[in-house]
Amino acid sequence: MPDLLGADRPLAAVLVSLVAAGLMRVCGRYPALRESCTFGAGIIKLALVASMLPVVLAGGVVESSRLSLLPGVSLHLRADPLGLLFALVASTLWLLTSVYSVGYMRAAGDENQTGYFSSFALCVSATIGLAFAANLLTFFLFYEVLTLATYPLVAHNRTPEARAGGRTYLVYTLTAGQALLLAVVWTQSLAPGAEFRPGGLLPPGLPTATVLGLFALFVVGFGVKAAIMPLHGWLPAAMVAPTPVSALLHAVAVVKAGAFGCLRLVGYVFGVDVLREVGADIVLAVLASVTILFGSLRALGETHLKRRLAYSTISQLSYIVLGAALGSVAALAGAMFHIAAHGFMKITMFFCAGAIHTEAHRDDVTQFGGLGRQMPITMTAFAIAAAGLAGTPLLAGFISKWHLGLGALEAGHGVFIVVLVLSGLLNLAYFFPIVYDAFFAPAHGDVAPERLTLSAPLAITAVVALLLGIMPDFGAGFLRLALSAATSVVAGSVAGEVP
Repeated sequence: MPDLLGADRPLAAVLVSLVAAGLMRVCGRYPALRESCTFGAGIIKLALVASMLPVVLAGGVVESSRLSLLPGVSLHLRADPLGLLFALVASTLWLLTSVYSVGYMRAAGDENQTGYFSSFALCVSATIGLAFAANLLTFFLFYEVLTLATYPLVAHNRTPEARAGGRTYLVYTLTAGQALLLAVVWTQSLAPGAEFRPGGLLPPGLPTATVLGLFALFVVGFGVKAAIMPLHGWLPAAMVAPTPVSALLHAVAVVKAGAFGCLRLVGYVFGVDVLREVGADIVLAVLASVTILFGSLRALGETHLKRRLAYSTISQLSYIVLGAALGSVAALAGAMFHIAAHGFMKITMFFCAGAIHTEAHRDDVTQFGGLGRQMPITMTAFAIAAAGLAGTPLLAGFISKWHLGLGALEAGHGVFIVVLVLSGLLNLAYFFPIVYDAFFAPAHGDVAPERLTLSAPLAITAVVALLLGIMPDFGAGFLRLALSAATSVVAGSVAGEVP
């Protein structure tokens, strides 16, 4: 697209869905117009984000003008490789989720679609803002906006259960936000401006107690949304939300924002070597490993599909945290690539869950017999995503795990490969009985025909998950962006050691 906006493209990418949210409120009485705003904003946002790709892949960045609040304190947006990777995933999946949401909400006969679509747009606006945040203050601002914008979606059904889930969500995330605010203010006092820098922004020579204190606050602040155990309790409770909202929480925004924050924390605030010096890297790696394994074990015990997917997400998102903790180039690249890989695979599974709920009126996985023959597109997509999450070769999840395994060896912590292998086996244990029953067990009853607005988005995301396993740079150069960001982080950490 013509470079009419120049350096202000990151800001424009944030604002487009914010403006769309307002327009949706104004034209809420006219569904066709409201949906046109949704699709139009999604297309424009994706085009804006994609237009920055050539610059960033060439080694540059795209920065918007600073908005100075106080001396040394400013709001600042910048598209670097890690931020652009996250923004590309979020903007692509928002567009597909918008198509899916139209079919789902119409089928559900929902009466508050205007509130739903406008809140959805606000969430994506906040997600793009934190993806492009160039400093901690900007990140914190959008991080908290995301928290507040998501609450109406979690409580959307307005049932007692939905309201309770929304309250649980707010208690966890707002408490974490206070811990993050303390960490941001403390960091700002140590490094005025707190601009993200590959290799870390903190000044050298900080006392160990200061580093560990800051680290603990940041882990709580980011760990709640990343659903690191034992900070995960809000996520299963939030599954009372409509299925497209669950897809948003897991694949596009909230939990991804927490995992993305952990990558920023390790690579751009502390630096890999600073955390290694105080032993915080092993602490984070152990927390991630415990979450990976126990999340998978909890998934085994759930028969409600969305709750099983919720615990799967808790497990899978800690792959990103583990890669950040290991801190080698391959591990960081695997963690960053998993933002995209997990995004496409997990949103496929939630789309499938919504289609099954809408067309078959089933949520319990013990009742999925015969669905593979009755809903072939949906269950084939589900099988592809399940295989990918288990780390099967030629699918996106394998690329992530391969790099994480190599990264564990590079970092001298090969024991964590055992965690990855066990996690893959547990994924097979809780997903493949569903796939087997769907295609080979007797049918449990009649099912409505698959709707194009529901089946087309999930088919697209499943195909992308397959293509990313065969060609990891398919489309947007996700692996190149991940390797570029990981290399700069490790190089910056080494450079920071030089007097």
